[in-house]
Amino acid sequence: METESEPYVRLATLRQLHQVVADLNTARSLADTLQAVADGIVAGLNYELACVNLVRPDGDLVVAAFAGSPAAEALITGRVGSRASWERRLAMGETWGDLVFIPHTEGWVLIEDDVPQWHTEGPAPRFEDEWHPHDRLYAPMYAPGVRSAYPGGPPGSGRELLGVISVDRPRNGRHPGPWGREALQMYASQAAIAISNARLRSNMQRALVRLEREQQALRASEESFRQAFEYAPSGMAIAEMGGDQHGRLLRTNDALCRLLGRPASVMRRYSFADLVHPEDIGTLLRTSAEGGRAELRLGRRDGTYVWVSLRNSVVADTADGPRFLLTHVEDIEERKRHELQLAHRASHDALTGLPNSAELRSRLSARICERPFATEPPAAGSAPVPADGFEPPYEYDYEHEHGFGFSPVAGAGPYDHHVHTVAPTGGETDDGTKGLAVLFCDLDGFKSINDRFGHHTGDAVLIEVARRLTTGVRDGDTVARLGGDEFVVLADGLGAADAADLAVRLRNAIIPPIRVDGRAVRVGASFGIGWAECGMTVEEVLNSADQRMYIEKRSRSKVHRRAG
Repeated sequence: METESEPYVRLATLRQLHQVVADLNTARSLADTLQAVADGIVAGLNYELACVNLVRPDGDLVVAAFAGSPAAEALITGRVGSRASWERRLAMGETWGDLVFIPHTEGWVLIEDDVPQWHTEGPAPRFEDEWHPHDRLYAPMYAPGVRSAYPGGPPGSGRELLGVISVDRPRNGRHPGPWGREALQMYASQAAIAISNARLRSNMQRALVRLEREQQALRASEESFRQAFEYAPSGMAIAEMGGDQHGRLLRTNDALCRLLGRPASVMRRYSFADLVHPEDIGTLLRTSAEGGRAELRLGRRDGTYVWVSLRNSVVADTADGPRFLLTHVEDIEERKRHELQLAHRASHDALTGLPNSAELRSRLSARICERPFATEPPAAGSAPVPADGFEPPYEYDYEHEHGFGFSPVAGAGPYDHHVHTVAPTGGETDDGTKGLAVLFCDLDGFKSINDRFGHHTGDAVLIEVARRLTTGVRDGDTVARLGGDEFVVLADGLGAADAADLAVRLRNAIIPPIRVDGRAVRVGASFGIGWAECGMTVEEVLNSADQRMYIEKRSRSKVHRRAG
């Protein structure tokens, strides 16, 4: 109800509102701020009772402050109301902006819920806008600019709810008019800011206390860590984690600097990715930061590489500070060299240094599969059918499945990424097909040299033949010693004529005399050319080349064989 004195009442209320808002920002602690919010309602907004319900971390609301009635304060302060009950209340009644008014005609259903409440006695209202003792008026307080973690709630729940101010018994005995409502809503907004600031100050104070304690502990242990780091017998490094400088070395100890031949000032210019061998960069990138281990090569200042074992762990500068990568670097050069020597001995012939029979079979097995390659293309619009007779029970759309227009080769299944090995089909005639040629070499006349001059001379002949064969092939080809005086050459990408030419070149390379202890000896060589092809076993491939070698050996006279 508007009166002539209304402007003056507004001005007086505005002055009071200004004063109580100023008091909010002078409170020293969160508890003082909450009490100042409740006191400000009573002192500045002309309500006899005010209660501040604060949202706890679990979402429920606790009565944190009360003003206007010591008895009611003792009764409900510290009691908790569930989040669901409060959301029910804020969704009822009338909404005046952010305010929620629940008249007594609706509020009777709330008497039995778990929200702490008090009841005042008084006469029944005589006028329509007169305050009833069971009327309820709530002013929610929302965190400025923060979205709520409880979607789907009542109006205003799109923001984070800090708490709810409950007021009762306006001093004029009437429902607040537009100006009173606006004043209460403005006050709730300022109270939310004050509570947020008080929480921030409280968190900062706790953080400062915690930080001081941690710094004291850190200072107490820093010297021992520094000594352990600097004087460790093996290499250690601290590197950045995250950001543009991720992996950059911040600190290295003396052992690591000596191992890599670089001073600490220079090491800070690098990361391990700058120092690792190019072949080991994938290993480094796959090594996890927390508890990761890797064996790789790091570059020395002189351009050589050293095998090391890296062990990672993540450390923090302080409890809440930035994280760093602590890497322990152990020199494993001798162990790695020994392991490589053992691996080489297991896969190579001790006399000639060539791959042995097991290594030959391994390399050959890697190139062929059990399924023959289908030479006839599939009918248009149908999936390719492998030569083993298996036909997929469904139509397979390669282009749409993979999205790259990929069309597999004939004979491959839907997920077959193996590159099939094929063989020329024209016999001695070159039909243009390139395949994996298998040249089986058997020395002619070697047994007589071995029997006449001894195993020392025989071994020298085998070593020289191995050298000549290796010199006569390409870098990617394989020359292996199968055993005794038998050698096998794997040469990929050759046609029938190419393989025949290679056999002639190698035979001519073996023919020249070999000098051993001042004595010249000669051996010849017979070559059989086989072809590796998918669908064959390794033994079938070798036996095929071996049979062709014997056919070639029998087709030439003994003298001709010795002459090459």
